[in-house]
Amino acid sequence: MSQNRTDNKTTGPLPQLTSDDFALREWQLDVRGFGEAGQQRLKGASVLVSRVGGLGSVVAYELAAAGVGRLILAHAGNVRHSDLNRQLLMTHDWIGKPRIESATRRLKELNPHLEIEAVPENVSAANAARLVEQADCVVDAAPLFEERLAMNDAAEQRGIPVVEAAMYELEASLTVIHPPETLRFRDLVPAVPPGWKRRFPVFGAVSGTIACLAAMETIKLLAGFGDPLKNRMLRMDLRSMQTQVLKLK
Repeated sequence: MSQNRTDNKTTGPLPQLTSDDFALREWQLDVRGFGEAGQQRLKGASVLVSRVGGLGSVVAYELAAAGVGRLILAHAGNVRHSDLNRQLLMTHDWIGKPRIESATRRLKELNPHLEIEAVPENVSAANAARLVEQADCVVDAAPLFEERLAMNDAAEQRGIPVVEAAMYELEASLTVIHPPETLRFRDLVPAVPPGWKRRFPVFGAVSGTIACLAAMETIKLLAGFGDPLKNRMLRMDLRSMQTQVLKLK
């Protein structure tokens, strides 16, 4: 179970940093407002990443590299050929094998100290509460709105912040949902949009771009520095390279 939370940060005794922690993370330890205390908070934190596909794979990789102590990864199914244009934790030699095993293997290669709970299921109304309650922060990288709604409902009930990242074709968006400080996800998406399908047009570079920003929002929330995108939404059009930050009411 995750530790008690205050203002989106884990509380209670923080884990001590080892000589390996200092050696591996020395560049980011110099970031203004982060420092040793921020690194300790990351090490003591648990993050749920829903799906380790085009978005979630890059989010999980960046969080593992940054030194987050524990990742709960939820993704069903086996690796397909069509995954490999964007799902960077999947490899050709793993086609036909479980995605979650490929993701775990690649993340452990990067960070052998990382604790991973590998869940070979997609988030649903049946398992959302069980998965969400283990996390200090949730990253929503699911392609289906049934998953997004179930996960946000569970997180809202438990007061856990959700980093909402999404893309379509060459467009991407990012915001932080954490009622009552912010609006609810259902204020943006009351129900599953009619006609929405799992498969949609996207480049892996678009997924990766917004995924890196989502990882940074997660790090800021966990470590307690910077200005997370609460009641604001970052929107990007990579076709024209225009960006804007919208205020959400």
